[in-house]
Amino acid sequence: MTAVSPSSCLEQDYPGAEISLLAEVESWRKEIHRPATHTHKWWAQRLGTVFRSIVVSAVTNSASEALAAYKSATRLPGIRILDPFAGSGTTIVEALKLGASAIGVDINPVATLVQRQAVTAWDVDRLRRALKRVEKDCRSEIDELHLDVSGHPVLYYFWVAAASCPECAVEVELFSSYVFARHAYAKRFPEAQATCPDCHAVVPINLARDEHLFCKRCSAQVALAGPVQGQFMTCSNGHRSRVIQALGGHRPKYRPYAKLVLTPSGKAYVPIDEFDLDLYREASRRLANARAGQLVLPQGELSDGYNTVQAIKWGFRSWRDFFNDRQLYCLGLLGAAVRDLDCEIEEREALAALFSGCLEFNNLFCSYKGEGTGAVRHMFSHHILKPERTPLEAHPWGTRASSGSFSTLFESRLLRAFRYKMEPSDLILNEAGRAIRTAGLSVPLQSHSADFAAVGSDAVLLTGDAASTPLQDSTIDLVVTDPPYMDNVHYSELADFFHAWLTEVRPYRDYPIVPTTRAVGEVQGTDHEHFAKGVGAVWRECARVLKPEGLLAFTFHQARMEGWLAVMNGLRDAGFVVTATQPVKAEMSVAAPKSGAKEPSTLDTIVVCRKVGVDGPAHSSIGSSPDEAAEWAVNRLHHLETAGIQFGPSDVRSVVRGTVLSLLTRPGARDDTAIAVAADRLAEAAATSYRSLGLVGGAESSGGPPKD
Repeated sequence: MTAVSPSSCLEQDYPGAEISLLAEVESWRKEIHRPATHTHKWWAQRLGTVFRSIVVSAVTNSASEALAAYKSATRLPGIRILDPFAGSGTTIVEALKLGASAIGVDINPVATLVQRQAVTAWDVDRLRRALKRVEKDCRSEIDELHLDVSGHPVLYYFWVAAASCPECAVEVELFSSYVFARHAYAKRFPEAQATCPDCHAVVPINLARDEHLFCKRCSAQVALAGPVQGQFMTCSNGHRSRVIQALGGHRPKYRPYAKLVLTPSGKAYVPIDEFDLDLYREASRRLANARAGQLVLPQGELSDGYNTVQAIKWGFRSWRDFFNDRQLYCLGLLGAAVRDLDCEIEEREALAALFSGCLEFNNLFCSYKGEGTGAVRHMFSHHILKPERTPLEAHPWGTRASSGSFSTLFESRLLRAFRYKMEPSDLILNEAGRAIRTAGLSVPLQSHSADFAAVGSDAVLLTGDAASTPLQDSTIDLVVTDPPYMDNVHYSELADFFHAWLTEVRPYRDYPIVPTTRAVGEVQGTDHEHFAKGVGAVWRECARVLKPEGLLAFTFHQARMEGWLAVMNGLRDAGFVVTATQPVKAEMSVAAPKSGAKEPSTLDTIVVCRKVGVDGPAHSSIGSSPDEAAEWAVNRLHHLETAGIQFGPSDVRSVVRGTVLSLLTRPGARDDTAIAVAADRLAEAAATSYRSLGLVGGAESSGGPPKD
């Protein structure tokens, strides 16, 4: 198989049910199944299972051929695959694993950094030596600022934000509950820890029976609920006000109230004492007196934006505001040690990316997940910059019991990625229909040539506007991508959190030293006209570089009509016609932030396109009328339902709406309004009548992720 099929499986009987069963397993632990693309945070990371299936389905003619190619050592030499919205690099990795060459373009340099880690060949011995040099340069000083009075290491400090009542100026500690540490599965393990609001003693409680805490130290007896409920706080004099009003645009005051100490006999929750306060003051003193160049510190101010406005309202004006003084000093030492590394460039870059990833777990927007799981809830668990009223401060270097630290992420991210790149594995269904990880099907990621600027190498990663690339006309066999959704997650606004430090560390020679990753040409946002213009420009570039017989295939989900219209009108104007749509599993329904949505989505639609005028089954799959298109979509959804894939009304609406709107790409189709009205009517009818409207339950109620 060395060419895109003229009648590809993607356009006919794509094995969506089988792939969705595998994708569902991967979706529970993406970082375990595809660790190469999870060395650093990126948003909306796609499933490798789905993208491997897209590539092999493009070069096969039937579902049976596609499944056989998927679960065998398929090689695609000579195939050139482009991803113009490369993100974390899922398409790039899956293409290289199949022996194809891959070109990834992303406008954001943080995304490019993540992609580079996914495909760069590391030497594990050199990595370990570089880690030792960083440890030698900074660990002892970091450790000495995370000790209790007895010299035991402190794993975590628990902090609380405070605001003054607008009516009486009484200070309110912004607890919604005085229970600060509980088990992740609290119904099975109800023992928990609370803090006394009067003296901040640590009070053990049982969540199954206790509604109040009784403090033996000061004899206080109070309800477990704190003074904050929702957006409102109530002071001790009974005045009720909005928290945001009480803050008055100023960053809240923070104070520590408890810590988790690692003692010889185990972990212990204990209250903050005067030694802890003195130690923090010492960290503040060192930060203030640091000499020029001693520390790497975040640069830049927050600019107004959809994902920054909430933090700005809470008084966070600069990226430095996201950290307390001890975090700034210790992370500054760590960043400087990485910056000044004298070692091979690949390993230094890996540790620079690791340092950047560590920031996600060490800032004032983190919180405590509790026992029985990774302890630190990272700042992007909701995909936004959401201020935290009870932040958790972790030990940034870490100990054997730490979560989210530099040393533990070295093991769980870099070394896991290294092992995967040496011997990639893929999920396949065994004879019993169970998903199992299988090695030996893919090309090792360490074996290809990667010259990130030379278009002739196996892996090319470019930072820039995908609407204008250096690629020659008609040189790409297959475009496979996942464009940004028209939604409220603006990648550049969030990526600036990392970029503020990376400009000081400079992970690789050409990393752009600019104030922000926001850029003209980025395709994101909620304004449909801006989104349509951006995505349309990228589709036109894809049409230019794609061979006449090539395919464009991308995954998409959109709750809003405007998003689908923007995508389809852009395809039509670029000279593409949609030849098929295929629903497939995209995400687990309990993933944050989906778990908080009224109708969380779990399916994507694979949209398959060819250039107008190319011979082939351009119209055969979907049909030629809105009713026929809706029938195609519902039939594909039925295949998933029969296989046991669960989804909800939002998925049904998106799949049906997108399929019907794909008729807009047919040559001569210009009646946007009539087709849009039909798409809305048919999507709502399908969502109402479809049997599979129940959603997957939470991880605890459903027994957690499936075993692989």
